[in-house]
Amino acid sequence: MTPSSPEPPVPPAAPSRETGAGLGTETLTRGETRASEGDHERFAHYVKKDRLVPSAITGKPVVALCGKVWVPSRDPSRFPVCPICKEILAQLPT
Repeated sequence: MTPSSPEPPVPPAAPSRETGAGLGTETLTRGETRASEGDHERFAHYVKKDRLVPSAITGKPVVALCGKVWVPSRDPSRFPVCPICKEILAQLPT
């Protein structure tokens, strides 16, 4: 018997909108979240407001609309808005 080779990793899916059949609701889906070091220093990301303050107090990471996982610690007004977060926010119902 020969050992099987592992399957290659699957890249995260792009955000998409799915409409429920006759339900009148929309679901925003996205791929896996990603934890990396670079983007949070270049962009301001959109995060649910009720999770931002607890994260700043406890140091627990938050997940942005784009899937970025990080602990907010800088003034977001000093950075441009993440283009992926901005696109997803525009797709959400108001």
